Amino acid sequence: MAHFNFMKFILGTKGSMTQVFRADGTVVPVTRVEAGPCVVTQVRTVDHDGVEAIEVGYGARRPWRVKKPQQGHLQGLTMSRWLRSLRLPQGHGLKRGGVFTVSIFVPGEKVQVIGVSKGKGFQGVVKRHHFHGSPASHGHKDQLRMPGSIGAGGVQRVFKNRRMPGHMGVDQVTIKNLEVMGVDAAKQELLLKGAVPGARGALLIISTADGKIDIE
Repeated sequence: MAHFNFMKFILGTKGSMTQVFRADGTVVPVTRVEAGPCVVTQVRTVDHDGVEAIEVGYGARRPWRVKKPQQGHLQGLTMSRWLRSLRLPQGHGLKRGGVFTVSIFVPGEKVQVIGVSKGKGFQGVVKRHHFHGSPASHGHKDQLRMPGSIGAGGVQRVFKNRRMPGHMGVDQVTIKNLEVMGVDAAKQELLLKGAVPGARGALLIISTADGKIDIE
């Protein structure tokens, strides 16, 4: 599991996009994110584990779909679909079994969102690296979307990190400074200004650099 340094965070899944209106009448595109409730499934300390971190679970799963080691790990708690380990500063005060919801966020806050981008499969250099392509005439038959030369003639090899066709997408993407436009505690929903990475239903980590998680 990946580790990140956060102060306040929550796990959620991406929903559809819509729009809201500010007080002055301007239209703001937003993404619906169904977030929380998250349960603390493990607390790690520097003395015992060498790191100050917690593991949180999100989403429900049928017990028979959970492997037996995870069932033992989650004994006494809800069987979670996703488990993520996140580093926190000392003195966070979280305990195993604690639950927190979207209520820890307020409208107007700036958050960063971490997700996995959509998979695009095998793509050429025009789509993958934004090459402009070759001229469409004057001896360039069937060359419009080809990459062109990939190296000098005398080197006799292709250098590393050369931009080439290949697999595109399914990368971890972080979007920073997204404004929280709305918090709906009843629907467990956040409205985030703009777009976020991933497809609908993809897991997201929404966090801020400051603040505190309040356990319900």
